Amino acid sequence: MTTTAVANQKGGVAKTTSVHALGVAMAERGAAVLLVDLDPQASLSWACGVDPEALDLSVHDVLLNRAKAVEVILELDPPQPAEGHGVGVLHLLPSTIDLAGAELHLLTKTGREYVLRKALSKVATTYDHVLIDCPPSLGILTINGLTAADEVLIPLQCESLSQRGVGQLLDTIDDVRDYTNPDLAVRGAIATMFDSRTKLAHQVVEQVGSEYDIEVLEPYVSKSVKVAEAPSRGRSVLSHAPRSRSAEAYRQLAAQLMEPRRGNRR
Repeated sequence: MTTTAVANQKGGVAKTTSVHALGVAMAERGAAVLLVDLDPQASLSWACGVDPEALDLSVHDVLLNRAKAVEVILELDPPQPAEGHGVGVLHLLPSTIDLAGAELHLLTKTGREYVLRKALSKVATTYDHVLIDCPPSLGILTINGLTAADEVLIPLQCESLSQRGVGQLLDTIDDVRDYTNPDLAVRGAIATMFDSRTKLAHQVVEQVGSEYDIEVLEPYVSKSVKVAEAPSRGRSVLSHAPRSRSAEAYRQLAAQLMEPRRGNRR
């Protein structure tokens, strides 16, 4: 099993959209995938067609040791398999607004950084890939996501403000390596909402690669109304607009992430 934390403390960079789309794309290729919603806003749960307010249990209960992960995980409809691949599995460990309270509770606990990793270890043999949607902050929930992960993927909106947050996130990743997860790797960044017509978009991609020494994976995900529409309909862009350029970009990115990591520049 490979566990990937998708993190960026800046909101609005298509982090949740990317987690959902990559998970669906992996399931299209026959993989067993678990999506973990670690954000109190529960955006990933909504995007998957799950109403957080109707849930009796969520990842909140798992982190507080009130329930086991296997008792909370929901089965989502698997996507149609891609040609030459078997039917995949797509599951969700959902979130609710209660998760905001879990953060305060965890601050008083010994070993608080390891709670999610311990919970996911109980279902490790069930999945090929786990994708963790970290909240837009660098608090204890994100630390839990990074501690539980093998690698980090950084969604990057191609504008200057988004770029500024990368350095802060990389500092946090270095701290996690020092204290809780020495083997954590940076898989790379993905450029979201990329507008190839603007000079700024190309500059940001180039500067992130050179300044922070991380690879910006290709293809870049084009700015698209279809991508923005999909979450509100409880679908990924791969289901909502399966032949769009953005959907195809996520499929190609997912195929890369399913391959063994070939080293890491950070």
